[in-house]
Formats: sequence, structure tokens, C-alpha cells
Amino acid sequence: MTYIDPITPVVPEGRMGQREQPRLRLADGSVLRPWRVSDVGALVAASEDADIRHWNRLGRLSPEEARARIGRWGTYWRDESAAIWAVAPADTDEAQGLIGLGDVSLADGTAEFLYWLLPAARRRGLAAAALAEVTRWALGELGLHRLRLTHSTANAASCRVAERAGFALEGTMRSALLHADGWHDEHLHARVRSEA
Repeated sequence: MTYIDPITPVVPEGRMGQREQPRLRLADGSVLRPWRVSDVGALVAASEDADIRHWNRLGRLSPEEARARIGRWGTYWRDESAAIWAVAPADTDEAQGLIGLGDVSLADGTAEFLYWLLPAARRRGLAAAALAEVTRWALGELGLHRLRLTHSTANAASCRVAERAGFALEGTMRSALLHADGWHDEHLHARVRSEA
């Protein structure tokens, strides 16, 4: 017995997994590209950075663990559950950050952002630019309907990034995520396709 009428998926299955993950270019020449095995050092460095560890709850990674994680990100693209890019400056093409969509539901047309930058890439507007570009791709080319972004209310830098990229603050989720120092309230920001 069916209690809910089936609804046509917002994005047809295969729109991601049957294509190569795109390289996206930012106005300053930086690129967003798929992670590769040569980026293991950047991911290990991220796992050792105090801010990334705290706000993203990333555990310390060995090179082998980082390599396995990068491999899983390729699998997630193919099975259409996530889209993870390395943020790399044009002059070196070395990974200096991560921007991605997790919890992707093509049927519902939704996904949630995750991002971080290594210290050398911070305070240059790179996170907001990367967020805006992936938003453009996700709502436009991919065809998602709604993108959400959450962060601890104590993480003022992430709030500024969300605002600069046009993500409206929808509210505060009380005691929503456990960090090493206890439960944190989280801001919920979002963009919908009609705002793209």
C-alpha cells in the first residue's frame, strides 16, 4: 500500500555519476577540481590544523587514511551522494582547501555544503568565492532546488562566508552539533534555485 504519491525527481538519476566531475574556475584564476592522490599532504595538513579540526570535526589522518578518503570522494561522485572539490590557486594547482556538497539528494533536489581552507588560503575571500561558484553550478547546471549550510554560532568566520555568498540566515538550531568542547547551537543558512 502506497501512502504518498510518487513525485518526479527534481534532478534525474545519472546527472552527476554519468559525467566527469567538472573543474570550476574562480574570478581570481583559482580552480575547483576533483581531489587526487597527490593531494594527500594537503589533507593530512588539514587534519592537523586546530581550526579545521575543531569546526569540521576532522580527526587526524595518516597518509594512508587520507589517500583512502580521497578515493571515497571519487566514489561518492559516481554514486551521486556527494561532490567534493579541492580549492587550488591557478599558479600552483596545489590543494589549499576543500569545498563540497554532502548529503546530496537528486530526487529531493537538496544538498548541504562543507568547506575549509588551510591557513595560507584564508582571509582572501576564497571561501566565499568557491561557495558562490559551486552554488552557481549546483542550482544551475546540476539543477538542485535548495542548498543548506550550517555552522556553529561561535564560528563567526563561517557566518561571514555564508552571508557573502548570498546564503540567507534562516534560524538557529539549538544544541545541534557536538564538538570537542560540548554542544553548539548552529546557524542554518540556505539558498534556493529561484535566488540563483
